[in-house]
Amino acid sequence: MLLANGNIYLDYNSTTPIDPMVYEAMEPYYHSHFGNASSNHSLGKYNREAIDFAREQVAGLVGCKPEEIIFTSGGSESNNMALKGIAAKQGGQGQHIIVSKIEHPAILNVVQYLQHQGFRISYLPVDTQGVVQADDLEEIITSKTILVSVMHANNEIGSIQPINELSEYAHEAGALFHTDAAQSVGKIPVDVSDLGCDLLTLAGHKLYAPKGVGAIYIKEGVDMEPLIHGANHENGLRAGTENVAQIVGLGMAAEIAAQKLESEMLRQQNLRDRLQASLKQAFPEIRVNAGNTPRLPNTLSVSFAQLNALEILANLDEVLVSAGAACHSADGKGSGVLEAMQIPLNYQLGTIRITLGRFCDEALVQQASAILIKRISLLL
Repeated sequence: MLLANGNIYLDYNSTTPIDPMVYEAMEPYYHSHFGNASSNHSLGKYNREAIDFAREQVAGLVGCKPEEIIFTSGGSESNNMALKGIAAKQGGQGQHIIVSKIEHPAILNVVQYLQHQGFRISYLPVDTQGVVQADDLEEIITSKTILVSVMHANNEIGSIQPINELSEYAHEAGALFHTDAAQSVGKIPVDVSDLGCDLLTLAGHKLYAPKGVGAIYIKEGVDMEPLIHGANHENGLRAGTENVAQIVGLGMAAEIAAQKLESEMLRQQNLRDRLQASLKQAFPEIRVNAGNTPRLPNTLSVSFAQLNALEILANLDEVLVSAGAACHSADGKGSGVLEAMQIPLNYQLGTIRITLGRFCDEALVQQASAILIKRISLLL
């Protein structure tokens, strides 16, 4: 995406711009359609119908029933709702929860909180490509395990996890299965029946909807405690007057994503692979993380042994990418994801993440590639 100031935006895994069609769909609900969806008058009923339609749109993207979609404020709330909600309701059956080592902080920090509440937390390792192995889950899971949570696709490196296989193991042991699909929904096919999950998180700002809106899929029959108590909104599972405009935006974003899914997967993967080949040709010694496993088609994580990611970013004013590791040169710490993959620290600290999106075209990516190669070459 070319920004107004001429910079090239290649950080779509951090957040996406709002699609113009999404913005257009939202706009009336900030003005003429501002009513409370719980009101019984015509304006309230109009907004209730808008929410119901958005619920159908989101359900259509992930293959579930509309009533199994609960709207939230975003991915972090959905993850908190899943883990804390199941822990509160199912904790009497066992206090063991399993997550992977490469989860987003919106999972890892939640289980740290639950550990302080008396729950026992186990962490699944990953292989050198950043993938959880089902055999490791089989070794860790017990009859006391109430929940397994493994992200569908990793936000840093893009590795896609074998969720259907992992959820099968969880169910055989009597545990529920949650997946954080914030990075995968809208980028690759996501169907809750195929994945076999009981709960699934999605975030609006990862698929061209606004920040501050998301959803959680809760399979019919799953019993959990609400995270937010109050009035009986969202089938009693999420109190608070609905943010109609943003919910409408999420619904439209889901519909657009479903329509464009196959074509955008192929287009973005082609652009990503060309960019990867260009960087590899210019810098033969770089490491491509998760390069030998299925990964998100838009995601490219590369590591330089002799450079620091923050130094690279400081010299890339025109191209907006991110440090692939949550690294801080001052304390010398690298990414927990890359560490779990047993990548040496110098490579961890020299990792950048380049992520493409709907508003990237071939000319823009070629331009970005040339700038990246030029600027990084000056640092070597």
